[in-house]
Amino acid sequence: MFQAQAHSFQQQARLAISLSWIAGYTNALTLLTCGQVTSHLSGTVSQIGVEVAELRWTNTGYLLGLLGMFLLGAFASGAMTEFGRLRRMQSIYVLPMVVEAVMLGGFALLIDWQATANLQTANARLWLTFLPAFAMGLQNATITRISGGVVRTTHVTGVVTDLGLELSKLTFGRLGRRRARTGARATQDRWRALMLASILASFALGAGLGTIAFDLFEAYSMLPAVVFLGFLTMQDLLVPIAAVELRPGQHDGAPIVAIYHAEPPADGKRFRLPDLANWASTLDDHVRVIVLDLDNLGAMGDRSALELRALMLHLREDGRHLVLAGVGERQLAALHHAGVLLDFDADDLCTDLPTAALRGERLAEDLAAAAD
Repeated sequence: MFQAQAHSFQQQARLAISLSWIAGYTNALTLLTCGQVTSHLSGTVSQIGVEVAELRWTNTGYLLGLLGMFLLGAFASGAMTEFGRLRRMQSIYVLPMVVEAVMLGGFALLIDWQATANLQTANARLWLTFLPAFAMGLQNATITRISGGVVRTTHVTGVVTDLGLELSKLTFGRLGRRRARTGARATQDRWRALMLASILASFALGAGLGTIAFDLFEAYSMLPAVVFLGFLTMQDLLVPIAAVELRPGQHDGAPIVAIYHAEPPADGKRFRLPDLANWASTLDDHVRVIVLDLDNLGAMGDRSALELRALMLHLREDGRHLVLAGVGERQLAALHHAGVLLDFDADDLCTDLPTAALRGERLAEDLAAAAD
C-alpha cells in the first residue's frame, strides 16, 4: 500500500478508506483529552486570529506551535521521501509511515500516562497535541504524494467539496453538453463519488470508535489505531521486491539502449515490483531506450501492470522509450485486465528478449537519425 504511487482508483480508494478512520480516531482522542483538534488546521488558524485580536499571547504561541508541528510533519514526510529517492530505496514511502506509527505509539503511551496520573498537567496539553499533530501532517503529506494529490485523509472539507461537485455531475450529467459523456465516464464519476462518501464515513467512524474506546478503556484507547497502522506497514515491509538489474555487455553495440532483467525473489510466491517510476529516475542520461525483460516474473497482478504503465508514461515524458520482453498471454491478460494494454505500442510488447533487443536497436537508430 505504501511502497509506490497509487495509480488506480482501487488503490487510491483502499488507501483513503484505510487511513481516514485513523485520522478521525486520533482527532477524537485529542479532542477528548485536551479539547483541541489536531488532524486539520482551519479551526486552529481561525483561533490564532481570535487570540491575537484579544491579546492572549500564551494561547497564540501554543496554537502557532501546533500549526508548526503539523507543518514539520509534512516537511519530514517530504524529506524522508527525497532521502529514500536519493538513496535509491525501493520503497520510498514506507519510511514516513513507519515514523507515523512510532509517533502514534508515543501518543498512545502519553494517553496511558495521563490516565494513570503520570503525566505532569503543565506539559500534558503540549505533548498530547503536538505529537499527533506532527503524525497527522506526516500522514497527510505522504498519502498526498502516494495518490498524486488525489486523496487527503486527515481532513474532510475538501472531501465534502469534491463530493458535492461529483454529485452535481451525476445529477445534471444528462443535461446540455453532459449528454455527450460516455457510459464509462459516468461510471467513473459514480465510483469517485462513492469513494469520497466512504472517506467521509471512514473519518466519522474513526471518531466514533475513538470515543467509544476512550470511554471503555481510556489508558489503552489509542492502541487499536496504532496496531492497525503497524499491520498495514508490516504488510508492505514483509512482501519481497523483485530486483531489476542491468544485463552487462548487452547494450555495448548501441550505447543508448540498456537491457534490464526483472528477477523475482527466491522462493517468493508473492512479490511486488519496485516503484519503477522512481527507479527510472536513477537511469543514466545517455540511456534513451530501456528494454525490460519480464520473462521470469510469470503472471502479473493489476498493481504490476499499473507500475509498468507508469514507467512507460514517465519515460515517454522524458523523451525515452520502453520495450517489454517476455510478454506472453498471461502478461497481456494482466495488462488488459488493468485497463492499460491499449496505452502501449503493440511493437513495444515482445514475446522474447532477442525480438525486444532488435526493437530497441531500431528505436535507437531512429533517435540517432532524428538527432542528425
